[in-house]
Amino acid sequence: QVQLVESGGGLVQPGGSLRLSCAASGSIFSIGTMFWYRQAQGKERELVALITSGGNTNYADSVKGRFTISRDNAENAVYLQMNNLKPMDTAVYYCKMVGSIAASGRYPEHWGQGTLVTVSS
Repeated sequence: QVQLVESGGGLVQPGGSLRLSCAASGSIFSIGTMFWYRQAQGKERELVALITSGGNTNYADSVKGRFTISRDNAENAVYLQMNNLKPMDTAVYYCKMVGSIAASGRYPEHWGQGTLVTVSS
């Protein structure tokens, strides 16, 4: 039912900035924690950042001080502000939202389609 639509990816030079957006459309229930993951070519998917329903955040060491995750509950959206981008940040970025109420022992998960970020001169 729930679909997450991502936008904001593209090509940027090293040192530049991008802001990724992820908004839920369709029927949606209460959302708890929101996440950003990324997967570079030939590498494992890694957690970039998360933000809980209470506003607590956590970041991968590689992006601390450069990336900021935020959310807009009224719009059912999560954002990732990326500053001082580096070539190592090149990857497909995926958002994920997890329901705040478990059903049948599991919290429902919703994934975005992915958006490509390329950092290159």
